[in-house]
Amino acid sequence: MITILGNLFIKNAGEYQNPQVRRMYGIVCSMLGVFLNLLLFLIKFFTGFITGSVAVTADAFNNLSDAASCVITLAGFRLAGRKPDKEHPFGHGRIEYVSGFAVSILILLMGLELINSSVEKIITPQEVIVSTAFVLILVFSIIVKLYMAYYNYSMGKKLDSAAMKATAVDSLSDSAATAMVLASMGIAEKFRIQADGYCGVLVAVFILWAGYQAARETLNPLLGKKPDPEFIERIHGIVMAHEEIVGVHDVIVHDYGPGRIMISLHAEVPGEEDIYRLHDIIEQIETELDHTLGCESVIHMDPVEANNEMVQEMRKNVSQMVQAIDNALTIHDFRMVLGESRTKLIFDVVTPQEYCLTDQEVRERVAKQIAEKFPGYSCVIKVEKEYI
Repeated sequence: MITILGNLFIKNAGEYQNPQVRRMYGIVCSMLGVFLNLLLFLIKFFTGFITGSVAVTADAFNNLSDAASCVITLAGFRLAGRKPDKEHPFGHGRIEYVSGFAVSILILLMGLELINSSVEKIITPQEVIVSTAFVLILVFSIIVKLYMAYYNYSMGKKLDSAAMKATAVDSLSDSAATAMVLASMGIAEKFRIQADGYCGVLVAVFILWAGYQAARETLNPLLGKKPDPEFIERIHGIVMAHEEIVGVHDVIVHDYGPGRIMISLHAEVPGEEDIYRLHDIIEQIETELDHTLGCESVIHMDPVEANNEMVQEMRKNVSQMVQAIDNALTIHDFRMVLGESRTKLIFDVVTPQEYCLTDQEVRERVAKQIAEKFPGYSCVIKVEKEYI
């Protein structure tokens, strides 16, 4: 159905990473979710009203809250598509993460409420009244919710949307809850055991876990999570494909929402080359990154002595000594300043986040290793953290 609606109402429907196409798919999926949830609400509400079933009526209002979740997702996609303004120069893309986080909070609240009602049923069990109409409505609800989970998860992967994945988890949780109600009814009918409360607790635990996973997936981008290693490899591949670039470091990826990525990095270039020519190459690489990865990029040019054999040999020695301390450590921006009595080595050491040694301990250990092997050398060491 989503494919049909996409082809009908969305121009260039197959270009999922196109910001406008992506936004329209989010709106179409959310509106379909609102429609289906309202349909379930009306069917269950009138059935509950006619049969007098409190359980069906309660499940109807659960679908009404799901419709509200879809409205939140819809609002997130609409607001995320707004153009940058003077107060938000990087756009409003992160609103999509906020809307997904709001949906995950609703999932957690539903899980907590289900635990509460399930414990009450365990303490004071009530007989479950089984009717054909009731069973048919629950089966229909499960099928609709499974379909919603399928299309939200499928489109969430295609669009790389945490909000839609959270909505898929919400729909899957509803399906599990309803299936467990049917299971408890079957147990009660066949074995005369009121297992409704115990089944409810199991479902609630599943829902809480699903809500936690959805919350983590939507909150991490807001906090600034580590970028995908494959994305970093693509950046390195594009930059290092140019023979004038001899090294890349200090890569930082800023996520301002799906399709709104900004990259900054340092590119090492031969210091003896023509600076104007190198500047043109850097601009070409920035353009290539923008077109290939769909992001904005800023490259800082670091001149190094790429053709000085003595400097390159010393850099190799220092790199080996640093890796002997820990192979997780790397160096960059290596320079040598020759003096009459001593030679100064200037370089940066990169450590992982939450490294076991302090910056000062790293400096001391590296300086000690170099002093022991090269007595006539002194070091100026800057320690940096790795962001990728």
